[in-house]
Amino acid sequence: MEQRKRKRSQPERRTKRAVESNTLLGDNGKDLDLAQGCLVERQVDHMIQYDAPQLPGRCYDPDTSVPVSFYIPSLAELKSWQPSNQDEHFNKAAIPLAPRQPPLQCNRPRTLVCHDMAGGYLNDRFIQGVQEENPFVFYHWLYIDIFVYFSHHMVTIPPVCWTNAAHKHGVAVLGTFITEWETGAAICEAFLENEETFCAMADKLVLIAHCFQFDGWLVNIENELSPNAVKNVPGFLSYFRSRMQQAVAHSLVIWYDSVLETGHLKWQNELNKHNKAFFDSCDGIFLNYNWKEEHLKRMATLMEERHADVYVGVDVFGRGDVVGGEFTTNLSLELIRKYNFSAAIFAPGWVYETLEKEKFHRNQHKFWNLLTEYLPIHSICTLPFTTSFCQGFGKNLYRNGKVEAIGSWLNLSAQEIQPLFADQQLDPANGCVKIRGCSEVAWNGGCCLVINGLISAARSNVSLRLFSLKVQSPPKVFVAFVYKLEDGAKVAVSPELTTCPLSQCNSAKASMVDVLKPLPLPEDNALVQKFIQNCDPWSTEGWTACFYLLELTDCILQDISVCITRLLKDEQDVQFQCRIGEIKILDTAKLSVEQKPVEKLTVFNISWRKAPEATDQLHLSATLQWAYPPNTASCFKVYCRELNYNKNQKAADPEMIHVGRTNANLYRVVDLVLHSAPIGESRQVEFLIQPVTQAGFALPQSVCGRLPLSYTAPPQNH
Repeated sequence: MEQRKRKRSQPERRTKRAVESNTLLGDNGKDLDLAQGCLVERQVDHMIQYDAPQLPGRCYDPDTSVPVSFYIPSLAELKSWQPSNQDEHFNKAAIPLAPRQPPLQCNRPRTLVCHDMAGGYLNDRFIQGVQEENPFVFYHWLYIDIFVYFSHHMVTIPPVCWTNAAHKHGVAVLGTFITEWETGAAICEAFLENEETFCAMADKLVLIAHCFQFDGWLVNIENELSPNAVKNVPGFLSYFRSRMQQAVAHSLVIWYDSVLETGHLKWQNELNKHNKAFFDSCDGIFLNYNWKEEHLKRMATLMEERHADVYVGVDVFGRGDVVGGEFTTNLSLELIRKYNFSAAIFAPGWVYETLEKEKFHRNQHKFWNLLTEYLPIHSICTLPFTTSFCQGFGKNLYRNGKVEAIGSWLNLSAQEIQPLFADQQLDPANGCVKIRGCSEVAWNGGCCLVINGLISAARSNVSLRLFSLKVQSPPKVFVAFVYKLEDGAKVAVSPELTTCPLSQCNSAKASMVDVLKPLPLPEDNALVQKFIQNCDPWSTEGWTACFYLLELTDCILQDISVCITRLLKDEQDVQFQCRIGEIKILDTAKLSVEQKPVEKLTVFNISWRKAPEATDQLHLSATLQWAYPPNTASCFKVYCRELNYNKNQKAADPEMIHVGRTNANLYRVVDLVLHSAPIGESRQVEFLIQPVTQAGFALPQSVCGRLPLSYTAPPQNH
């Protein structure tokens, strides 16, 4: 799953420079391996070298050569940037913005989160993931609408992992264009000199957003502007907004409350006549944080429209004269919603930066649980629906309940759709039902969902809503549900779906709602067997898997809940704790998986490094790339194995070892430990690329891509 960051000493980095072979290898036809049933690209033969140049530093970590996300710090670098560098393909988001209801463009108040943490580009910059204990992650996606990645670099390009995770949940992602201090003033004088210069700047920022597949920009000019520069700002914003909408239909350009129409730097903490010209030229304004209720009241009185385009800033650190921050941030949200404005929550990573890392998830839950009543949620609008509740990290990596790779990892691109994380009060006298993610064990990925609470003596069951849906149901719906109960729990666990008639799908609140509690199918049912076949290899490993069939007509799937029912009909309270491993909602007609093969698997940018700890080992780094129909795979898993190199050895080749996963059609293998090849002999490593469908099914080896790489030691005098 992860690429483990390896630190080298400076002497080692000087004496053992990585070797880079830029030749594209492997795209020279393919053969069918009849024994394995895989499509195999012809073997690549490669001579080991140790003296080739390094990869471009901006796109790769200099210590390890793992791909990294990057920013653009200067006007000169921005002007020279072009979207033609193959090395930057790693930074392109592979997951498009998911449909949602209500759409982002509706008029209800929105919630924007501005992520600002320790300067940015921390471990989230490692595109393929990294080894990490107690990482920061965000998973309250269904409560927010816009995610801004913020740093103090001039052009902040969101790390691709954030864009992938947000898009999966229907949340738009914005980068940041910022100028500050004397340096920023000089930049503004240059690009705001005239129409030609500001159009060139806008065009370049649009090109970056389109290239890396994020959704717009926060424009933050925090320096004084000359009269000539400030008069060009509205024209710049208007042109910028228009060009962004042409490139990305759902895009946003948001202005930060800083500079006045006079060019002076003076934060207003409200929308007024001094900054309205900028607001009128773009999609919204992000207000500064030191507002009071009178600011909100004044705006509400004067504004006739576009209330939702005013994002009232809330600094979670509580700096300055603010209404609320830290664990009183809810006080600010309460006032903002009172006047029907949108909210911009700045730096909610406060819970991670300032409090105990070991208690991060507890504090994260506490913080957001205080806010949820002020955060309108949005609904998921597509099938198939599948989630194993992975939050993009784990203590190990699991596949169908088994550990596939040992060790802690972080990769936000691997995050699956997250539920509604609000505690639900059922009986005032008997506490509430709590929900949280857990990385101690998982069904797939790194986390499962834990639900614990109490069924009071007066109740037979409790029902907990996990997801809001708004999707037209197919005639037959197949539901797969994987869970695990704590020992001795006297309850039954089952999924619960809510539907409403198709005729009421546009109603604010449907009046005819059906709660469906289907009976499980027997294991020998043909649909169940087909599902299990798609999941091969299948073993429940101590989990319980149940399957259901719903036959529906002209209705909308509305909610997914979990129902916990007491088994004994006594008059005692029942405590329970259960783990939910996976939920899938599938169109039964599509249970037969279309098996599209991986094609044109190639390898390039090959580098070798001698292993200082063992004379008979080498470290291989190389980039794999392949072709696959767009938007058909949720991700790709990368495996490898060393093939037997002893000609007299008759043992079978070893099993494939998990190397990593990617949402894109390329992956960089880094520091893979291999046996050295003796002088005059060659050895072989084989790579396998396995697509995973949108429904979460890993495709069989018959359609996986395989590429054998044969490597030979250089002559002694090389």
